[in-house]
Amino acid sequence: MSSNDVQIGLTIAVLTVSDTRTAENDRSGDSLVERLTAAGHQLHEKRIVPDDVYQLRAVVSEWIADASVQVILTTGGTGFTGRDSTPEAIRVLLDKEIQGFGELFRQLSHQEVGSSTIQSRCLGGLANRTVVFCLPGSTGACRTAWDGILKEQLDSRHRPCNFANLVIPERGTHAH
Repeated sequence: MSSNDVQIGLTIAVLTVSDTRTAENDRSGDSLVERLTAAGHQLHEKRIVPDDVYQLRAVVSEWIADASVQVILTTGGTGFTGRDSTPEAIRVLLDKEIQGFGELFRQLSHQEVGSSTIQSRCLGGLANRTVVFCLPGSTGACRTAWDGILKEQLDSRHRPCNFANLVIPERGTHAH
């Protein structure tokens, strides 16, 4: 068995963006934590911030600058209503945007919510060797994103390529 056959757990931070959620009722954030730990990853920290561009940007910037954080998952603030501002807050922090993430998410989500998926402005990108994924705020959307995309793309064994091998320091590129 080569070293590439062993799953390398990543350190992941989870941020819920909401004006109303609390630690007691944050089902989306809790769902992501359950899924990432079940997949062999470690939770760095879980926080909740209001849907405010600057508070959101401050937390994500802090985690991007922290070399121990390899992945950031946000949930909430990606729609068109109210104060939804996650894409505007995060896009400017990214070095590279993962164009296909939103496209694939909406394709998978269409099977569950039909044309309403068009209102999802989910986002993925890379910043300072940290992968950032901004997911919708519903528990179902978090499940769809994790089960349909993130579980494989954050698995260092997934072939032909994955995002895990871009953030694992000793690899720094797609492993062979």
